[in-house]
Amino acid sequence: MEVSFWNESYAAPDYAYGEAPNAFLGEACVHLPEGPVLCLAEGEGRNAVFLAARGHRVTAIDQSEIGLAKARRLAAKQGVEVETVHADLGDFRIEPESWGGIVAIFAHLPPPLRRRVHREAVAGLKPGGVFVLEAYAPAQLAYGTGGPKVPELLMALPDLREELTGLEMLLAREVERDVIEGSFHTGRGAVVQIVGRK
Repeated sequence: MEVSFWNESYAAPDYAYGEAPNAFLGEACVHLPEGPVLCLAEGEGRNAVFLAARGHRVTAIDQSEIGLAKARRLAAKQGVEVETVHADLGDFRIEPESWGGIVAIFAHLPPPLRRRVHREAVAGLKPGGVFVLEAYAPAQLAYGTGGPKVPELLMALPDLREELTGLEMLLAREVERDVIEGSFHTGRGAVVQIVGRK
């Protein structure tokens, strides 16, 4: 999806996915060690702000400057600081062994780019660092409650296990759950969830 899609999606005053963090991240954040956290495709900042409020130093990257501006407003509202980086993940490089945590919540990318980003994410974690991911699984197409409509943008657990080689999987599963996060994710969904430690 092009940046124009996201700029339009984030143009409304309301937050497209709400102001509360992703529910799975709310559970998985206990595994994140101290150290800086990188949030990939972070959009309007709900997850980055949540992690900053938990004491993490957070960098949020997204291709939509409109989304990042809302992230900064949300951070100010919550009384926390979040560094924002305006960049397309196709151009961004994750520096090796730089992050205590890397978070990818519904960061749906074309498979070649996704594989590269996931490879860089593994390399980008410090020893003991943790990668947290939730994404829509292929079965989501039958639900129509959010996420990409293009099958190749959805993520299957076997592919993720291969792409994230080098991580010890603390949790790796495909599940159905109610995803009630703003107006864009509303209803029962099929997701894949990963918590992996380097």
